[in-house]
Amino acid sequence: MAGTATIKLVSTNIESLNIIAQQIKMITTALGVKYKGPVPLPTKHISYSTRKTPASDGSHTFERWEARFHKRLIEIEGSEQVLRQVMRIPVPDNVQIEIGLS
Repeated sequence: MAGTATIKLVSTNIESLNIIAQQIKMITTALGVKYKGPVPLPTKHISYSTRKTPASDGSHTFERWEARFHKRLIEIEGSEQVLRQVMRIPVPDNVQIEIGLS
């Protein structure tokens, strides 16, 4: 298989995201495949404001919630053996992985 594989990691927990990125990096260095990354992409901030009281009674008080989505991008030179190893990594529920081939 020729070409490159781009792996995009997205998570709300930065510690688990960095652990998965380091595991992918260790696999590529062990097999001697060229790679680029992990490149940190901009963090997406989403904030929500909700009213504390569901009815119109009481004061107008609000609760503010925030979600942060951290992203990493890794490019690996096309090797079927490396991609099989990457797919065997146990991934926590809060980490999403997208693999694209080009």
